[in-house]
Amino acid sequence: MSGNTKQLVLLGSGAREHALATKLRQDGATVHVLPGNAGIPGSVAGISATDFPAIQSFCQEHGIKLIVVGPEAPLAAGVADYFLETDIRVFGPRRQAATLESSKVWSKDFMRRHGIATARAWSYRSDQFAEAQAQAEELAGHVVIKYDGLAAGKGVYVCSSVAEATAALTELRELHEGWFSFLLEEKLTGPEVSLIGLTDGNRIRLLAPAQDHKQLLANDEGPNTGGMGAYCPVPFLDDNSLAAIRTDIIDPTLRGLQSEPFDFVGFLYFGVMLTPSGPKLLEYNVRLGDPEAEVILPALESSLLELIEATLDGNLAQTITRQRPGAFVGVVLASGGYPAAQFPTGFPIHGIGNQGQDTQVFVGGVKAGEQPGELLTNGGRVAVVVAHGPDLPTAIQLAYTETEKVYFQDKYVRPDIGQRPAPLLETSAY
Repeated sequence: MSGNTKQLVLLGSGAREHALATKLRQDGATVHVLPGNAGIPGSVAGISATDFPAIQSFCQEHGIKLIVVGPEAPLAAGVADYFLETDIRVFGPRRQAATLESSKVWSKDFMRRHGIATARAWSYRSDQFAEAQAQAEELAGHVVIKYDGLAAGKGVYVCSSVAEATAALTELRELHEGWFSFLLEEKLTGPEVSLIGLTDGNRIRLLAPAQDHKQLLANDEGPNTGGMGAYCPVPFLDDNSLAAIRTDIIDPTLRGLQSEPFDFVGFLYFGVMLTPSGPKLLEYNVRLGDPEAEVILPALESSLLELIEATLDGNLAQTITRQRPGAFVGVVLASGGYPAAQFPTGFPIHGIGNQGQDTQVFVGGVKAGEQPGELLTNGGRVAVVVAHGPDLPTAIQLAYTETEKVYFQDKYVRPDIGQRPAPLLETSAY
């Protein structure tokens, strides 16, 4: 693979896909991003990531034999199944395997079946709110309520009182019409980490551990978002903690994948909480996290393209993953009003391209302006500024210095990415 130029299609349109496209180009690929956005080079506007016939026509027209999937929606819609009988390979799991992410209830059942360390949970239908309310009251409101389907990272309610649980159940019922299911879990405590790897269902190659910041405001307050920033690696995640996660979560997951009636090939994301009684799995994603991808991919020294091809070829055992030294911090630049359902957009973005050599900007919620090269805000999470430093404090300082160079009206930046107090992991489980 080294030294050869390879063409591929990358599905998606956000900052995660910008980071993926950047890394794959560094690995020697020519990347067509469908549909991409006005700030991602190689974007092909007009072809949706779920318009599989149009994607197939584009691949045939350009002689492309590899599709890499960024977001969850094409996977849940069956993009890997669609191309199964063609000569075009898809890096991403088939629809049934993608249920690990697209259904919280099915995913929890998978965890139970295969002995994976996780929180106690109860599943309910949309005609069982009274039963869910009673269970929440029994747990004194210390519950996490999850809508069963895809919700772009925002279908989760973390509650600390009966009043909060009642409000969450009320909002869930108001947001979703017709029949649906949802999950109620006991609320766990401890720091969260994101572990993402490439897997063929038998082996996995983990990328650098990262930590996301979901809440909108400093000190983990305010509503959940799709993610306000991330950093890697995670200083407090030592070898003993990683060994416990592998034993209690990753290894039984791989054994479970091998016993299920489907094959799994692609990225697999483990959202893990380090509780006083050991690591517990919060959720799976079947793709790279966002904004974790924006720090994990710049941290990866190995060729992502070679890792992807080795996974598809069944040669993952012959690979290793090398990480760049130092720390990587990504700070999301959000539109004012996000994550509300509506907020003003269409504002000109200034200052992208003025960053130093240790900084990258990945754009997501943008569109083209009237002037050549002009970008306008077009979503909640507009861009992610990612800085690399020899250590975490230096990378944090650089990231926030560089965010000041990018400006648009009503820009909002969470001020404490990477600055949570170091957790005390006083437990024999580690």
